This record gives sequence, C-alpha cells and structure tokens, in this order.
Amino acid sequence: MTGIMLPVTLATAGLAALLNLWLGARIVRVRLRDKISIGDGGNPALAARMRAHLNFAEYTPIVLILMGGIELTHGTSLWLGLTGIVYLIGRVAHAFGMDGAMKARQFGTIATLTITGGLGIYAIAVSHMPPPAMIEMEAPAAVGAG
Repeated sequence: MTGIMLPVTLATAGLAALLNLWLGARIVRVRLRDKISIGDGGNPALAARMRAHLNFAEYTPIVLILMGGIELTHGTSLWLGLTGIVYLIGRVAHAFGMDGAMKARQFGTIATLTITGGLGIYAIAVSHMPPPAMIEMEAPAAVGAG
C-alpha cells in the first residue's frame, strides 16, 4: 500500500514544528530569567513573546490545512514550497518584531495575512477546477505472455 505524498506540506509542517519549539523556548528563557512560573507576571517582554507564540499557533494550522488541500488536489509545486518558506520567514520576523523590531513585525504580519488570504482564495478557486490530468500507466505485460 502506498500513501499519498504531500512533500511540501510535510516539510513546511516539520519546519513549523521546529519554529514552534523555538518560540516556546524564547518564553521559557524569560520565565527562568525573571522567575515567572504562571501567566506573564506583568512582564511586557514575556507577554510579547507569549503573544508571538500564540499568534503562530493561531495562523499556522489553517495555513498548513490550506497547503495540504491544495497540494492534495493539484499536486506539488515550486510556488507552494516558496509560499511555505515565506510564511515561516514571516513568522520568525514577527517573533523578533514582538521584541521591538517594528519593521520585522510589519513584514511578518503582512506576509502572514497575504499568504493566508492568498491560500484561502486559491483553495476556493481550486475547489471549482477540474483536477489535473492523471496519467494512467498500463501494467507491464506478464513475462512469457503472448
């Protein structure tokens, strides 16, 4: 039995998992440094990092679902892979932006909203398109037949 391959979505999800761990580690560093175990303790740096992490968790599932659906219905493509890369770069930029780098935050926000909206619109369009032509391969003739 062979499985359905979604290499772009899977690679993006794997990188997103690592990015999620990095965002969580940034929170832990502030918690340990400032001895805050629950909540944000009124610490603006911790609150900002917690929001960056939550913002990632809010957008990433829908982006991955959209990518997977598009890849499943219309195949793997370079543009879909580039979309995933730009999305993840945008999420890293947003995290640094939450630490005070305003231009990075703006880039991350714009990248996230553009990609989420673009994937959403494309997914709606794809749902009304015929699937790409499937190439049927004939089974090889049995050895000695004929």
